[in-house]
Formats: sequence, structure tokens, C-alpha cells
Amino acid sequence: MKHTLFISELAISLIFYVCFSIILPMNTVYAETTSPIESPQVQIIDKQAERAELERQLAELEKEIENNQKKITEYQKQGKSLSGEISTLNAKINKITLQIKGINLNITKLGQEITDTQKNINNTENKIDGNREALAKGIQMLHESDQERTFNILLSHEKLSDFFGNINDIVLMQEGVKSKLEETKKLRQELLEQKQQLSDERQDVENLKAIQLAQQKAAQSTKTEKNTLLKDTKGKESEYQKILKKTQETAAQIRSRIFELLGGGELTFEKAYNLAKIAEGASGVRAPLILAILNRESLLGKNVGQCTYQKAMHPTRDIPYFLELVKRLGIDPEKAKVSCANQHGAYGGAMGPAQFIPSTWKMYEAKISAVTKSSPPNPWNNSDAFTATGVYIADLMNSSACINYGNQVPADKAKLKERCAAAMYYAGSRWYTYRFWYGEPVVVKADQYEKDIDVIK
Repeated sequence: MKHTLFISELAISLIFYVCFSIILPMNTVYAETTSPIESPQVQIIDKQAERAELERQLAELEKEIENNQKKITEYQKQGKSLSGEISTLNAKINKITLQIKGINLNITKLGQEITDTQKNINNTENKIDGNREALAKGIQMLHESDQERTFNILLSHEKLSDFFGNINDIVLMQEGVKSKLEETKKLRQELLEQKQQLSDERQDVENLKAIQLAQQKAAQSTKTEKNTLLKDTKGKESEYQKILKKTQETAAQIRSRIFELLGGGELTFEKAYNLAKIAEGASGVRAPLILAILNRESLLGKNVGQCTYQKAMHPTRDIPYFLELVKRLGIDPEKAKVSCANQHGAYGGAMGPAQFIPSTWKMYEAKISAVTKSSPPNPWNNSDAFTATGVYIADLMNSSACINYGNQVPADKAKLKERCAAAMYYAGSRWYTYRFWYGEPVVVKADQYEKDIDVIK
């Protein structure tokens, strides 16, 4: 009877400890984050109200930004005149000013999300610690019970029912340990995902601040351009037309202009355009947009091609396929440079001009091969990279997110889908944060390339 009582008490202790280890960390987190006056529920309601107000302000700003963009487009359609150019510059200044306000609101919103994510991480880590202790105690109890042979346990009991009760307690402990182990594995995966989310949010804040500085410079540059124009023309249309004629590039100049690929390397604009036309034929995405995506952008140019795969790539998602790919290509994996992980720990590993991570390149390998006949396609090869960008952008534009976004303004559906796809190409599921700050400039750049191509033709 002695052994049965001992093991039953241990089993009850284990169950109590396991339950306590889950409940206690949750209470601990609330104790740290809840003020002595307001309840957690009141705090949640206040946060929801604050976020709703931020969303409302962002929505209003977005409408104003769209209206300014329409003004810019209308002024540009009216033809090149001094008054039209001044009006365009004024509208651009207003648009940039509104975008800077929007960035400030987004940074505030992200600050709140970072705080919430950090609390989730703390909560998960507390649960893992509790589970670790519970597992250690449970395993120790099983080890102790295992020291006695079944035959000895049987002899120590006067009744057969007591013996089976003892065995049942051991089985329950084993099942409890197994269950706790599975829960801990699940929590560890959640923790990895939460840390990745926190890294992305912190990177978003840094990127938005960098964009904000760039836009402040752009606003100042546009104001300077406007003042210089007024000074040089003295308000006379004839003087403006003379200046305009001098600044217009010829087809020969555009053809020979150096086009910088974001993943490294240079091409003449004409060569880049010819590759983009092939990609356009394969994907249906206009060549100027493909060029704008592949052109070196300030954000996409960060940490491009400086690291080795061991330091940068996701160990399970990307490294196995990467090693298989470079082996087929005959490339030394130690010498193949990829994008670096960011300073907050988010994985890098993007390859070549199109900046595809290996797992995404694998998804598009067959489509790229069908166009370029490369087997396997090489992410560091310009022809393969241009085609990859085209087919990937086509899929993004046809995603439900971009279709729904385009349907918000039916008259501008094509532009909105391009904006969405460009932002998604850069930020993935976080594309909505970058739709104006990254997606829109890419579309504007594509329209500029469209004009250059018209001159070449």
C-alpha cells in the first residue's frame, strides 16, 4: 500500500504543478502590465479605441494623398508649360507632406504592436520555463518509479487491485509527460514566430524612419527645384520652353544610360529593357514595372549580396534547397553571396538581382525554365532573374489582396494592383504598411521608364 500511496501523491503533485505552471505565468504578465487602477479589460478597450482612431486618421490621409496624385497626373497630362510645372511641383510637395504625416501615424501604430508582441513573447517564454520545470519533475518521478521492478512492486502489495492502481498512476504520469513535451514543442514554435514578428515590426519602424528622412529631403529638393525654375525663367513661358528643350534626353542617351540591378551588376538601359520585354511576354506584366522593381531601390539595396548562406538563411526553410540548387549549378556554396539577416535577427538569404529567397525560387523554377530554357534556372543570371520577377509580380497582382485593393478605386484599378504587388514583392504579408512608401514610388518610376521607352521607340 505504501508504494501506491507514494506514487498517487506524486501523480497528483505533477498534475497540480503542471496546471500551476501554465496559470502562474499568465497572472505574472498581467501583474506586470496592469496598472493598480485600471483592469486589463479596460486597458484592452482603450488600446482598441486608440488603434481605431489611428486607422481613421490614416484612411483620411490616404484619401488626400490619392487626390494629390490625381492632381499631379492631371497637370502632367495638360502638357509642359511653366504654370503647369509649378502646379505639379506644388502638388508633389503637398503629397510628400501628407506621406510624412502618414509615416508618423504608422510608426506610432507599430510602436503599440511591438509592445504587444513583446508581451506575448514574455508570456510564451514564461510558459516554456514552467513546462521545462514540470517536465523535469515528471521525468524524475518516472525515473524513481522505474527503479523498482514490476515483480517487486507486485510483491509489495497485499491486493492485486492496489498493484494495478500503482501501474495506472505510472501510465498517467507517462501520458502527462508526453503531453507536456508536445505542448512545449508547440510553444517553442510559437516563440520563434513571435520573435520573427517582433523583428519584422522593428525593421518596419527603421525602414519607415529611413523613408521619412528620404521624403523630407525630396520635399526640400522639390521646393528648391520650384524656386530655381522661377528664378531662371523669371516667370516667362518662353524661357521655360528653352530650359525644357535643353533638358530633354535623346534616344541615344537613354539607350546608353547605366541601369543598376539591385542585386549587383550593371547593364545598359537598352539591354535591361530587352530582358524586361522577354519577361513581359512570359508574364503579362509591363516591362517598365519589371525594370522599376529590379532597379536599385534605397531599401531593397540594403544588405544585398554581402553574406554567406550559413549566417543569413533560414535553416530549415531555405538552406536544404539552396545547397541542392548551387550543387546543380556547379557553384561553391561558400562563395555564393546572399542578402544578410537584419540587425534584429530576421532571416535574409535573398539571391541575385531578383532577390528571391531559395524557397520562393524553388516554387518558380519550372516557370522560369519554361521561358529561358535554363535547367536549372540561375538566380544570379540576369535573364532568369528578369523572368522570375515578371512571373512572380503577375501572381502577386492576381492575389486576392491586390485584386481587392484594386477594386477600391475601379478607375485606377491597374495602378493600385501594381502598387500592391510592388509593396508585396518587398514586404510580403506586411505589404499594406509599404503600399505608399514603397509601392507607389515603384509605380512612379515605372511610369518614368515608360516615357524613356517611348523616346527609344
